[in-house]
Amino acid sequence: MGNSKTAESVKQIFTDYLRENKCRRTPERFEILEAVYSMNGSFEVEELLAYMAESRKFRVSRATIYNTLELLAKANLVVHHQFGTVSKYEKCHGTEKCHLVCTKCHKITEINSLDIAETINANIKKFHLTHYSLYLYGLCSKCHQAAKRRKARMSKDKQ
Repeated sequence: MGNSKTAESVKQIFTDYLRENKCRRTPERFEILEAVYSMNGSFEVEELLAYMAESRKFRVSRATIYNTLELLAKANLVVHHQFGTVSKYEKCHGTEKCHLVCTKCHKITEINSLDIAETINANIKKFHLTHYSLYLYGLCSKCHQAAKRRKARMSKDKQ
């Protein structure tokens, strides 16, 4: 998991959440939490399964992954993103992220921007911001260039 302060913080938040909601505190749930906080960026369930099996040498069922991700989302430790038909998850404790989402190929590029954070904080009064996630939709450079080429070919064919 990232730094030890974050690791202890998220473990404590999850432990408290499970206790308060009378959920079992299983080794599998905490292993999934550690895996999520060890990964960079957003991920699909299949990617998490593969990461756990390959890098962490820990196998869990797909159902356990989904159930644990749901608990982590309720504990505000994971956020679930739906980008068109693509479903992704991402750690969110202590993070500020901006996502550039290509509406054609569904590629997601994450950017961290202090300018955006400063703007958000400056414009929100009487609200304690814990984290944020911003989505910007459009075409990535690859899809944009392909669309331009396609448009140029179509206009050439009409002549």
